[in-house]
Amino acid sequence: MVEKFHRELDQLRIEVIKMGELAEDMLQRSVEALKKQDNAMAEWVLSKKCKIADMDQDIETKTLQMLTLYQPMAIDLREIGCIFKMITYLARIGRYAKDIAKISIEISDRPHFKKLISIPHMSEIVCGMIDDALISFKEKDISRFKDFSDRDNDVDELRYSIFRECLTYMIEDPKVITQGTHYIMIARYLERCADHACKIAEKIYYMVKGEHIDIDPSTQKCNVN
Repeated sequence: MVEKFHRELDQLRIEVIKMGELAEDMLQRSVEALKKQDNAMAEWVLSKKCKIADMDQDIETKTLQMLTLYQPMAIDLREIGCIFKMITYLARIGRYAKDIAKISIEISDRPHFKKLISIPHMSEIVCGMIDDALISFKEKDISRFKDFSDRDNDVDELRYSIFRECLTYMIEDPKVITQGTHYIMIARYLERCADHACKIAEKIYYMVKGEHIDIDPSTQKCNVN
């Protein structure tokens, strides 16, 4: 019974990693589609919305079944709890990627102003956080979380910087109001994805250490050892 449980848990872990990789890929490609005004790439992102929703539902069902059948203890129970929370955050990241792809298509017939402000750089930071969280989950290694508060703070600052810069352009030239508004929304979506990456990191930390942390740059409560 114990061996069967751990085989199923190993397989569940693999499925979570695949879901996380898909969410990250969707987010990366949505911003790349925006940058290159590539509608085919944006459509690819939109085509994956059902797949990531199905993965969320399937993993949730398997997680509940394992809790019912095996009644795990200690770190195994914490890992199943971590998985249960992770898939919700990953599904939300996928949803934001879908929203960015939709915006990309909507404004694809208009030239960008100021090379998308700092949106591509913001996306790189966020995707890096998601990637580190997935590796940490796979390897049960929390060392990658040491600078998560700093990275989250950088993303927050970029969001406000994009807002201020877009507002300046929109005041100077009303013709870019629609684009500027969309850029501001995309920055907000990316900031939320960074928040979800932090929440995933918190759950993984608890899974590994059995202790709760709060990755919050405003309160500096992240103490990753």
